[in-house]
Amino acid sequence: MKLVNIHKQTLLLLFILIGFQAAQAQVCSLQQCIDTAQVNNKNLQMSRNNISIGEQKEKEAKVNLIPKVTANADYKYFTNLPYQLMPLSTFNPTAPEGQFKEAQFGVPHNINANLQFSMPLYNPQVYGAILTTKIASELTELQYKKTEEQIYFEISNLYYNAQILHHQLAFIDSNLANATRLLKNMQLLNEQLLAKGVDVSKVKLQVAQLTTQKESLNSKYEQVLNALKFAMGVSIEQNLQIEPNIQYQNANEYTPSSILDIRIIKTQNRLLSSELSTLNKSRFLPSINLIGMYGTTGFGYDKQPNDFLKFYPIGFAGIQLSYPLFNGTVTQRKINQKIFELQNNELQFGLLTEQNNMQVKNAKMQKEVAKKTVETTTEQIQLAQTIYEQTIIQQKQGTASLTDVLLADNALREAQQTYLSAVIEYLKADLELKKLTGNISTTK
Repeated sequence: MKLVNIHKQTLLLLFILIGFQAAQAQVCSLQQCIDTAQVNNKNLQMSRNNISIGEQKEKEAKVNLIPKVTANADYKYFTNLPYQLMPLSTFNPTAPEGQFKEAQFGVPHNINANLQFSMPLYNPQVYGAILTTKIASELTELQYKKTEEQIYFEISNLYYNAQILHHQLAFIDSNLANATRLLKNMQLLNEQLLAKGVDVSKVKLQVAQLTTQKESLNSKYEQVLNALKFAMGVSIEQNLQIEPNIQYQNANEYTPSSILDIRIIKTQNRLLSSELSTLNKSRFLPSINLIGMYGTTGFGYDKQPNDFLKFYPIGFAGIQLSYPLFNGTVTQRKINQKIFELQNNELQFGLLTEQNNMQVKNAKMQKEVAKKTVETTTEQIQLAQTIYEQTIIQQKQGTASLTDVLLADNALREAQQTYLSAVIEYLKADLELKKLTGNISTTK
């Protein structure tokens, strides 16, 4: 679409002045500010780290399917060998039934060393965790895009504010120059006894007010630039100049698409559904593992004359099945929690959809009103400038009073301020509409 410059021919002198000032330092466009933030903004850096964390969690879930091998070793010295009760008939065949004799078995020194192998053949919790972490990674990527969008929105707003303040300062410089010339004329007329001292004081007051206003705007301008540097992730001490020329599209229509907030809620719904499915499966499906062990067992005796230390191999392989019968209804409580979380998620989706529709309508209306105001106040500035110049001529000819001049000057300043306010409202409404329709992008 055709780009329309917000300034008209009456502001050509301001353009020349602004262009000369911008040439003294490197000018950073809005897109350059956003590109710088892509590299340096710490929130985006943390979001990228979160994506990497999500990828590692997904890999962690998958490696639970890989066989696990564990090395174990232990040594035990029995100060008192364990007792076992043996039927008395073992020692005396004629002993009556039901009588026992205690006996100690084993040797004091026991050494065990083995390798244990375990591989899940089927585990519903592991497969559920793999799916859940995959969805969680998608959610993290959407949250990164959301952070990107917020940075784009924040930097754009700050950049627009800086441009408006820049032009307000230019307007004040122009008005201050006019007021200074008027003051010199009034002082000259006062010296010639053609003007009252109170008239000179009124113009002096106006010059003082404009000077104070300029100092205040200079301070605000520096504060906005500092906030812009912070959002970009660069040093506050860095010299930053913005493009002074404000451009806006005269007419834009954005095709509505799914906004990030809604996509995030949908992904959260998938994540909750996956967690609920995993919990249900873990209640009714068994876990099956392939297990094995190979090692050695050592027995030692350290008393003469039969001291010895001997090792014997041990090994087995098998399948282990685990089925939950009852865990105190802990799983059921977790399932109930997920059901309520899903209900809240669905309610939040409906609420956000309705809110987005309302905000889109409001942004369109605000943008249209601001657009008409820009067009109207552009003509008003030209008219106010003409009236001011004519009043100055009339005042010199003695057909207009100082009050008429001051009123014309105030009308000009009011038209300028209204114009700039309308421009910033238009740009912000357009930016908000981009965001609400899913068209905001850091690549534009």
